[in-house]
Amino acid sequence: MDFRFSDEQLAIRDAITKLCADFDAEYWLQCDEAHRFPEEFTAAIREAGWFGIAMPEEYGGSGLGITEAAIMMQAVAESGAGMSGASAIHLNIFGLNPVVVFGTEEQKRRMLPPLLRGEESACFGVTEPNAGLDTTSLQVRAERHGDGYLIHGQKHWTSMAQRANKVLLLARTTARDQVKKKTDGLSLFYTDLNREYAEVREIPKMGRAAVDSNAVFYDGMPVPREDLIGEEGKGFYYILHGLNPERVLLAAEAVGLGRAALKRAVDYANQRSVFGRPIGMNQGIQHPLARNWMELEAANLMVFDAANRYDRGEECGAQANAAKYLAAEAGFRACETAVLTHGGMGYAKEYHVERYFREMMIPRIAPVSREMILNFIGERVLGLPRSF
Repeated sequence: MDFRFSDEQLAIRDAITKLCADFDAEYWLQCDEAHRFPEEFTAAIREAGWFGIAMPEEYGGSGLGITEAAIMMQAVAESGAGMSGASAIHLNIFGLNPVVVFGTEEQKRRMLPPLLRGEESACFGVTEPNAGLDTTSLQVRAERHGDGYLIHGQKHWTSMAQRANKVLLLARTTARDQVKKKTDGLSLFYTDLNREYAEVREIPKMGRAAVDSNAVFYDGMPVPREDLIGEEGKGFYYILHGLNPERVLLAAEAVGLGRAALKRAVDYANQRSVFGRPIGMNQGIQHPLARNWMELEAANLMVFDAANRYDRGEECGAQANAAKYLAAEAGFRACETAVLTHGGMGYAKEYHVERYFREMMIPRIAPVSREMILNFIGERVLGLPRSF
């Protein structure tokens, strides 16, 4: 087994690192404080041709794998952009994979190129306030109306809905009590976010203020029949298809952000002197940082094992979920240690590690909780009884 990246993969990492160097810690601090979307950063990524790195070439992508996408997104987060930078470009990297896999040729040619060229901006409408992780309990309805549908109900935690003009939306086309399997009756749409029928309310939150999160209220939003992806009632299965690569990308970002925090902590420990010597000489400072490095490197191996399995078409559910769990936990501990290493200054925004700490809560919580991953491993890998 070869754990080394190819020359082409290393070139991707180096190119992204060089591009991100133009957006320093102060840039991201200003975006966070002003709740300002990082337009300049996303424009630079787009103009350099990195949108759609894992999308097919015939629609404007690069035709590479999840491994290359993970390398890219990890480099973005590790640059100090953290989850603010990664979240700003996520949907352009892999978000429309359900369209690639299940859409018609007409839909692919109509929907993919404008997003990959940056002419359109999309958001992801799945989560609901009364469903949480139980996707089969979604209540947003897509009612048949003429040649299309009308959307009614509320979505929650819809990122970038303040600026998006498109939405990838999962809605119920058949009531849950009218289907044989609870996973049936949900349909997937990629359509215009028509603000005449959709009210978007931003959710004030703990971190990643540069990228908005929203509650979206749909009141009869019209959707044409041609914006239905795949078959009616099969949307849940289409969403499932993208869960493993989503976990891999988020895990790669968590490792990247953890590394960014660790670097700042090490630099500070080398420079900060107390009682006439650098604090990094103290084992109480040194040992936690060494432990962080080991945990991040171990998680990173799981990340790219999962990515490699996915790209080879192999089963990778256990590896992708484990990577997300391990990377989020290792990244969180690295960010926490970075704050503590800085002492009181770790609480100050000028040292940036407090922002990393706040943003690292995202991969711990989303898109699936730690507890659900442990349930998955217990049941699917270890063969234990279902616990919920």
